[in-house]
Amino acid sequence: MFPTPKPFLKPNTYEFESSPMVKATGFREYDARWLFPDEINLMGVQALGMGLGTLIHELGIRPEIVVGHDFRSYSASIKIALANGLMAAGIKVRDIGLALSPMAYFAQFELDCPCVAMVTASHNDNGWTGVKMGVQRPMTFGPEEMTRLKEIVLAAAFKLPGGGAYSFEENFPERYLAKLLDRPKITRKLKVVAACGNGTAGAFAPEALERLGCEVIPLDAELDHTFPKYNPNPEDMQMLHAIRDAVLEHGADVGLGFDGDGDRCGVVDNEGDEIFADKVGVMLARDLSAIHPNAQFVVDVKSTGLFMTDPVLIAQGAKTDYWKTGHSYIKRRVNELNALVGFEKSGHYFFNKPIGYGYDDGLISALAICDMLDRNPDKSMADLKRALPKTWGSPTMSPHCADDVKYDVVAETTATFERMHAEGEPVAGQKIVDIVTVNGVRVTCEDGTWGLVRASSNKPELVVVIESPVSEARLHEMFKAVDGILRRRSEVGAYNQTI
Repeated sequence: MFPTPKPFLKPNTYEFESSPMVKATGFREYDARWLFPDEINLMGVQALGMGLGTLIHELGIRPEIVVGHDFRSYSASIKIALANGLMAAGIKVRDIGLALSPMAYFAQFELDCPCVAMVTASHNDNGWTGVKMGVQRPMTFGPEEMTRLKEIVLAAAFKLPGGGAYSFEENFPERYLAKLLDRPKITRKLKVVAACGNGTAGAFAPEALERLGCEVIPLDAELDHTFPKYNPNPEDMQMLHAIRDAVLEHGADVGLGFDGDGDRCGVVDNEGDEIFADKVGVMLARDLSAIHPNAQFVVDVKSTGLFMTDPVLIAQGAKTDYWKTGHSYIKRRVNELNALVGFEKSGHYFFNKPIGYGYDDGLISALAICDMLDRNPDKSMADLKRALPKTWGSPTMSPHCADDVKYDVVAETTATFERMHAEGEPVAGQKIVDIVTVNGVRVTCEDGTWGLVRASSNKPELVVVIESPVSEARLHEMFKAVDGILRRRSEVGAYNQTI
């Protein structure tokens, strides 16, 4: 009988090395994230594997799974512990080794394998680990599956029939790259900065772009799990500024930044200006809806309102559905609506057939951006950006808020805005005309300026985003109003970045 996991064990003790530890808050809305070894130990990871294997059998899914790991000092050991637990639960494990998350998703199709468990903390700081899981390609777990997995693991309600197996898929990344680049090269001579933040994408992204036909300037592409320069996060202004400097130094046509597990891509234009991912999404939607008229898109509630108001998208018959933030939610919605692409402000893009398989892949996003430039040989990235209607938008801003209170704070904030709307009380000096509560609360004023507050799905943080189609001053007024409401709760801490 495997022991029931404990929420805390003191490190460097007999109990820590001989009992599983799993903190309950690590089970999040659509993936799992823990500080290692503060919130989970290796026996706890083994329990997670047994729980996942038990759930796979419970769901009646063929017991075969792809596993891979990102480039952190402890990720390989966590993957081995996870695989041990899966095999104890009777699962056939197919290990693709060091990989990007989209490689693991691709392996589900390439190896005809229904399940996936990718060991990665994505762009989180060092010390974090996690697992992205799914049993129905290309989807990953949502709240229902994560809740059931949590119940199984924390109660040690494992079913361990044995009969598991292990195999290693040799040189799998080359199979992925060969499939990705089984297409014509671009004809335009593009000089591209490929920034990888010393994360896993450094082993693959520069090569992929070179094979596409680009002249590539690698930036921080050497693998280094200490992340010595900055966290590999293309929403982080420090990474974007490093890309800007390299673009200007080398006279590049575009700068592309990849996150820690390669499922997101950030963009800096040829003039050194960062373009937030939702605006890049509008540019790509314009480009793709010209080829695929009346295309359906899905975007998250953090994204710009231009998807609904842009005259080019309207003229090309494009339709857009705003949905919950989170790679699992957007992925499912893209599949439900058979959308051409799903876009998240965080930089997760989900290209469906005929472009991709419906999962998020930073390299496919990079190739799509290069294709867009190739189809517009007389225009620069900055030209394409300037062609969009002007709006003023914030980066994604995240004030600290503990996991056990953040949803209460969002609920209280939502109730406040709903009361203000019902009573005709203005926010930032303007009447509220719309409130969307599909994921947190997005409140829009009569001049189109809007603000969003939601709980982060994978960190002890809130998420705040502001946009105004009117002026930078209105952007700041809306942020001050939203932040003022949040400051009524003492649990809301400092922002990671602000405007």
